[in-house]
Amino acid sequence: MKDINFDHIVTRLRAAGCVFAEDEARMLISAAGTPDELDAMVGRRAQGFPLEHVIGWAEFCGLRITVDPGVFIPRHRTEFLVRQAAEIAKSGAVVVDLCCGSGALGAALAATLERIELYAADIDPVAVRCARRNLAAAGGRVYEGDLFEALPATLLNSIDILLANVPYVPTESIELLSAEARVHEARIALDGGTDGLDVQRRVALAAPLWLAPGGHLLVEVSERQAPQAVEIFARSGLIPSVARFDELDATVIVGTKPAF
Repeated sequence: MKDINFDHIVTRLRAAGCVFAEDEARMLISAAGTPDELDAMVGRRAQGFPLEHVIGWAEFCGLRITVDPGVFIPRHRTEFLVRQAAEIAKSGAVVVDLCCGSGALGAALAATLERIELYAADIDPVAVRCARRNLAAAGGRVYEGDLFEALPATLLNSIDILLANVPYVPTESIELLSAEARVHEARIALDGGTDGLDVQRRVALAAPLWLAPGGHLLVEVSERQAPQAVEIFARSGLIPSVARFDELDATVIVGTKPAF
């Protein structure tokens, strides 16, 4: 586009508190089709809308994941969860991305492994529509509904890898989140109840009915929540283990269904 004042855009973004104003300016310019569209996009970003919602995508595990307004934006720390799943999954695995949001986890795992059979589900219809676009290339089937209730009964006792990036922020901590998350992402994708583990309890309790023998449930929690999450998994009949990656401040609990 002609007549683009890069420095002016950077100044607007910097005044709005954007730390990486230069990088964001380049991304906005690249995403905009016309000068008027660019001006509107810069305005939305300056008003506090997440960059990913403004440009329409987020980078995750080297992929461009479509992210519609209101849909949970995949965090880079969650790439560690995908890596943990990739280490234990096999080609041809039956994979479910539960509480899938944009479908980023399923899409990333499908890009890493060969010929997985991919399913995803979310209770938010906006997220479901977004995930269907992101998982179409991988042949993923996306369902709308509350956790396992959304899945076809044919998956009972047959899931090899269950990715469940459930909400795990304690309710009273929601107000401590950045305005970008607190205001512009669906609360249902953030609020994990009093201790942040309410949804995880529901998933862990039902997981043994859906996992294949030797199958794995993987969830992300805060480091502080890990000991309690391990107890939840063990009480549900899963064999728990903890993986930690300090560089991303990422903690993943892996629960394995006994093979026999």
